[in-house]
Amino acid sequence: MNEILSLEDKLKNLPENPGIYIMKDEGNEIIYVGKAKNLKNRVRQYFQASKGHSPKVVAMVERIRNLEYIITDTELEALILECNLIKKHMPKYNILLKDDKHYPYIKVTVNEDYPRIMITREIKKDGSRYFGPYTDKMAVNRTIELINKLFPIRSCNKNMARVAGKERPCLNFHIKRCMAPCQGNVDKQDYKEVVKGIIMVLDGKQEEMIGELEQKMQQAAEGLDFERAAEIRDSIASLRKIGERQKIISSAFTDQDIIAMAKEDGQVCMQVFFVRGGKLIGREHFLLDGGDLDDGGEVISSFIKQFYNGDTYVPKEILLQYEIEDAEIIGSWLSDKRGSKVTITVPKKGEKHKLIEMVSKNAEDTIKLLIEKYKQDEQKTLGAIKELSDYIGLAKAPKRIEAFDISHLQGVENVGSMIVFENGRPKNRDYRRFKIKYVEGANDYESMREVLERRFKHGIKEREQLEREGKDLDSGKFAVLPDLILLDGGLGQINAVLPVLQELGIEIPVCGMVKDEKHRTRGLIYNKQEITIPISSYTFRLITNVQDEAHRFAITYHRSLRGKTTVKSQLDEVPGIGPARRQALLKKFGSLKNIKNATIEELSNVQGMNQKTAEMIFNYFKL
Repeated sequence: MNEILSLEDKLKNLPENPGIYIMKDEGNEIIYVGKAKNLKNRVRQYFQASKGHSPKVVAMVERIRNLEYIITDTELEALILECNLIKKHMPKYNILLKDDKHYPYIKVTVNEDYPRIMITREIKKDGSRYFGPYTDKMAVNRTIELINKLFPIRSCNKNMARVAGKERPCLNFHIKRCMAPCQGNVDKQDYKEVVKGIIMVLDGKQEEMIGELEQKMQQAAEGLDFERAAEIRDSIASLRKIGERQKIISSAFTDQDIIAMAKEDGQVCMQVFFVRGGKLIGREHFLLDGGDLDDGGEVISSFIKQFYNGDTYVPKEILLQYEIEDAEIIGSWLSDKRGSKVTITVPKKGEKHKLIEMVSKNAEDTIKLLIEKYKQDEQKTLGAIKELSDYIGLAKAPKRIEAFDISHLQGVENVGSMIVFENGRPKNRDYRRFKIKYVEGANDYESMREVLERRFKHGIKEREQLEREGKDLDSGKFAVLPDLILLDGGLGQINAVLPVLQELGIEIPVCGMVKDEKHRTRGLIYNKQEITIPISSYTFRLITNVQDEAHRFAITYHRSLRGKTTVKSQLDEVPGIGPARRQALLKKFGSLKNIKNATIEELSNVQGMNQKTAEMIFNYFKL
């Protein structure tokens, strides 16, 4: 029914149920996804001129050619479905979270008889305790390292119920890093007391432990057990190191996420402070794109739904800079995810309001730095392209640059590479490799000619086919043609490929990237003239990057082929080894080195191998 009715008919027959609505353009592409408590009232608002819509909403409505909707039982179900569809389709007019970051968490498996501590990026409802998120992976590693020094718990993933009493303890037991529950004689309650100490530290309550340890250190010193006193002293120092990284910013001593935003030059930066137990454990910024970025409440609402839709820890309290329209339903959704009540607050005064102001100030500083960095990056990329076009006298700066290189070893395994830079940046998904088919020996000129001939013949054929089918040229492998061709080499390479382009009726400027006697980039050759590019210019850096990338891509491919050839040729020399056995050996051992180091017994266990052949292989490589 959704597909058959016209847009006008759908608008007339919208239900008054909760659900989600999907706006599509003339190409049937999803351009907006939204949720509604009442589909009829919400969707019709977009098509009412009296509502005073923002320019972006007006532009979106002009593009809408089709509408679909899905009725849900509750507004909460609509919210969850909206989050999932936005994440899947990334519609143009939705406010989108550019950064899909997955943070490290510290996980304590308190659901196990003998818990472990580990780093994870995925939160599951498995009964474990999760601490985080942490934005500094190195800090997490240091914290784990210190905890392992302080608390002797296991780091292995063995099944304790199965191995208890059956295995000898590992090295960690002997260096006092593990109580070795694998021996089967560790009391579960004693072990869990150790784990309790770990949780206190991760909860930021190490001061309580330090007080207890100081008393024990004093007692040990008075009892003349100076070695034990020194161990406790080192433990206290480690606990204080962990505490130094956690700044107390809230007297509430609860888990909070504090969210604020800043706007500048049409960009929006969200800043989140992660507060756990009143202590700041990390902060992160996010960039948003699309939609109406002028409405602070709508921006924050869109951010919250996308941010917490993944495997992200939901704290007890979320402090926001602006009021959001659907705070109640979002609160219900987050409470369900957390498993307990989540409070969403927009503080107007007091300590919490000061926290919002602090996060907002950080967002403002961050966006200024990001915009400045963006301007610098733009100068390095788009500015470099503009400079390049001026140096070689092009009427228009080249958006797409393709560079080609040839690699071989004394004429063996000739390969070619094609790398692509768009707007001054590598476009890796458009990189292509060529194995030279028709040129024998070390002939770089003819090899370069073959590569370009194959590339552009493919391109012309693809363009014609895609144009007939009415498809976008970007969907092909070679259909998009470059605005500039760069060759690794000089006039010889250029003269080799120009006739190819002329025969195919292609007019694209071709430059050679020449190097000095030390094999470093020197400049360009264009129209039979060498053009010197200043070393300090952005253009010189761009050309150097392009040349190095083309060479890297070619030589990587060549090495992989050469390695396969070497393995193949050595194995082919072994009596009794054909293609099937060679493949089975490589599948089993992974490399020629592992095959050489294998025993006769290991070789005989390979599929299709008998004892006699295994002995022949073993003896061949040992002699």
